Amino acid sequence: MPDPNPAALEFLLTRRSRPYKTLGLPAPDRAALEPILTAALRTPDHGKLEPWRLIVLQAPALRRLADLVTTRGAALGKPDEDIAKARLAYELSPLAVVVVEVQKPSDKIPAVEKTYAAGAACLALLNAALAAGWGANWLSGWPSHDRAFCTEAFSLADNESIAGLIHIGTESATPPDRPRPDLDAVTTWVST
Repeated sequence: MPDPNPAALEFLLTRRSRPYKTLGLPAPDRAALEPILTAALRTPDHGKLEPWRLIVLQAPALRRLADLVTTRGAALGKPDEDIAKARLAYELSPLAVVVVEVQKPSDKIPAVEKTYAAGAACLALLNAALAAGWGANWLSGWPSHDRAFCTEAFSLADNESIAGLIHIGTESATPPDRPRPDLDAVTTWVST
């Protein structure tokens, strides 16, 4: 017979990301962040490859990266509004954790499974931050897909890419919930 955890299930049924624009100070300090990071690393990991690493960005680093967003956006010919939107996420965020996907060599584990594991680490980190009472959001955006930005900002190796940035802080406003998927519309039950 299962041993249910109703509080955990209720959290998962009602969890919701918080817009990065609503996140402010205080942000978790190292002592508050370490259990959240530890929870994130308990994600499924086929082959025990640990196909991820984490980079914690505090406010000064985020502001420096906001300037790099502007520089790279101009070099790429991005429209001013795209640059401003991407820059704002770095300017406003009190703290962010970069989840780096690491494609480690394996004859048994396909690359896509390592990608899924890094994505699972993003969701685990997001949920752990929310469960700890912080506001949090998982973002990426064009800078995290720009190789030059990733190399300069995070010194990524050739086998690394950004799975996501989890912004964490104190929630200043709660926007209305968004519509959720219709379970019946996206679920097929197979019994034979």
